[in-house]
Amino acid sequence: MNQHAEEVERGERFSFGKNWRGFLGRLSGERIRVAEESLCSMLGVKDLAGKTFLDVGSGSGLFSLAARRLGARVHSFDYDPESVACTGYLKDRFFPGDSAWTVESGSILDTTYIQSLGEFDVVYSWGVLHHTGNMWQALQNATLPVRDGGLIFIAIYNDEGPRTVIWRSIKKTYNRLPRPLKDIFFSVILGVWELRALTVSLLKLRPMEYLRSWTRYSDSARGMSKWHDMIDWIGGYPFEAATPEAMFEFYKRQGFQLQNLKTGRGFGCNEYVFIRARLQERA
Repeated sequence: MNQHAEEVERGERFSFGKNWRGFLGRLSGERIRVAEESLCSMLGVKDLAGKTFLDVGSGSGLFSLAARRLGARVHSFDYDPESVACTGYLKDRFFPGDSAWTVESGSILDTTYIQSLGEFDVVYSWGVLHHTGNMWQALQNATLPVRDGGLIFIAIYNDEGPRTVIWRSIKKTYNRLPRPLKDIFFSVILGVWELRALTVSLLKLRPMEYLRSWTRYSDSARGMSKWHDMIDWIGGYPFEAATPEAMFEFYKRQGFQLQNLKTGRGFGCNEYVFIRARLQERA
């Protein structure tokens, strides 16, 4: 049994790869298109032709696929073996035998491994580094492969103080439960969450707003699936978060400047794009 499997078995880590495997059954051309558009929008580009793209924690592989379709040379890695398999599946399906897209197992906390990868025009890690168990070290390591003048696109959960602490406890509890109780626990938490959302929608006399949160979810969520995102959210552990101010200060110390920001709702993910100042600009 590998280290990842042992951590899952002990209830110390959520198995994201199993969730992504289910998501791939719903992958469509429209979801891929939305993912491509979301990448271009945040990075401020029309395509990634001639660029190198590092996908840190590739998960389902959707955004590695989007980057490759946009013209980038892509290197994808993940700590979860099933996520590596999901990304490999998408490569084999859409770009079989393509030497411009590599997929492998690796950990963002392994500094030696990260340093061995070289430099990239774009380093991308959406909703990953807060699940490593050492978020600030992961954020530090993610800066290492960014070339001078390159971009880093990071999404991190917003720190909401006591609410974040409560959700950390919920996630920890979920992962430590035996399988049958996990399903019951998940159903209860999801039911409470969705009842609250429906009630708010009805009180505002906008019931269709709640319905669209399911039927049109992928349009506003990077091509993802609400069902699989909810599984990810309730189960996602380890779990850390950061305020925008903490992120700004951290990247400023690393020699980066903010290029783009998209804030999430509540404790959702804040999305950041930073540019690494060129060496002469830092001198």
